[in-house]
Amino acid sequence: MQDKKILLQHVTREDVKRINTWLSDESVAESWFGRYSYGNPAHLGYHPEKVDSLSVEEWDTIFENPEHRIFSIYTEDDNSHIGEIHITIEESLGDAQISILIGDTTHWHQGYGTATLKATLDIAFNSYGLFRVWADIPDYNVAATHLFENLGFVHEGTLRKSRPHDG
Repeated sequence: MQDKKILLQHVTREDVKRINTWLSDESVAESWFGRYSYGNPAHLGYHPEKVDSLSVEEWDTIFENPEHRIFSIYTEDDNSHIGEIHITIEESLGDAQISILIGDTTHWHQGYGTATLKATLDIAFNSYGLFRVWADIPDYNVAATHLFENLGFVHEGTLRKSRPHDG
């Protein structure tokens, strides 16, 4: 498989609308962070269904936060929005948690996750100067586990019942 090319871009309101649409797909919601007990898809950093009502200041608080960077993932070849990444930085420790969502299921299992993870690691280590990067992957998301392990991540522990899988 040829290496896929992606672009990481600033998040737009249209991007968040697509994220919200993708998360209404059960397979996407489950591969991301499951669902809250009240039924909505779990999501990091913001509630996609509420973004339309945010003021500019509220938007900037979420999407310009230097400790929680969020980028939209676009394909380089046709500039299609396919997902988002989160880099949650703990500056005092020099580390960050990263999360990747390829929400457009037509781009699953085609190398976009690998390209995105490589680009994210480059940003984390070379742009932000972080010491360590980690990921919290649901045990049922085998594809994500393989993706991270293939790029050198090692399973160090398990957070039991840390996510709202099945409510």
